Amino acid sequence: MTTPILTGRDLVKRYGRVTALDHCDFELYPGEILAVIGDNGAGKSTLIKALSGAIQPDGGSVHLEGAQVHFHSPNDARQAGIETVYQTLAMSPALSIADNMFMGRELRRPGIMGSVFRKLDRKRMEELAREKLNELGLMTIQNINQAVETLSGGQRQGVAVARAAAFGSKVIILDEPTAALGVKESRKVLELIQDVRSRGIPIILISHNMPHVFEVADRIHIHRLGKRLTVIDPKDYTMSDAVAFMTGAKEPEPVAA
Repeated sequence: MTTPILTGRDLVKRYGRVTALDHCDFELYPGEILAVIGDNGAGKSTLIKALSGAIQPDGGSVHLEGAQVHFHSPNDARQAGIETVYQTLAMSPALSIADNMFMGRELRRPGIMGSVFRKLDRKRMEELAREKLNELGLMTIQNINQAVETLSGGQRQGVAVARAAAFGSKVIILDEPTAALGVKESRKVLELIQDVRSRGIPIILISHNMPHVFEVADRIHIHRLGKRLTVIDPKDYTMSDAVAFMTGAKEPEPVAA
């Protein structure tokens, strides 16, 4: 296998007497969908936050494309090419689709109007937002200026994924992207995930939905008690095996990750 694009080594994070990450290792390879699964409280969210700059680990190291990185905030991770779509979507319902896609990285007009008067280039942002949505097949969204609160759950998730795909040049992290969605909307989001992967961007998928995980994942990282228990190939194991590993009902055979 090729060199990992994103690596976590011996990661430790403690909250008082609670150890959320216990010398955890992690690898994401180029062009793959890596699912991260685990029981509630296993430390999945803490791992993802450590990789995306939302928290700083107490020990261990994170490497991106072979170079050690120190993310002090999610903005640092975004500038390095790592985009995260959180379960809450982190969107402003009252703002338009275009405004949400460029929130925090608004484009300014060229020349003195942008540099001195700091005028936004709304036309350019709308064009780019529409282009990215069309690339991912979100043709049902006709008006790029409509408020996000007017969209369905699946459309909102689609906008969040499109935003990540537009700016995530190296890695995209998706936290429970199909949670609280219906069957049809979940199917559309899974197609979006596969479409993004087909563009060569590796994806970390955190999910409790085993059928979705086994459908789209190339490898499955099983997290238990604050560390990586094992990494499995979904073609070699069943969903029942994965759940048994997660809950401790069954121990995996020792294998190289």
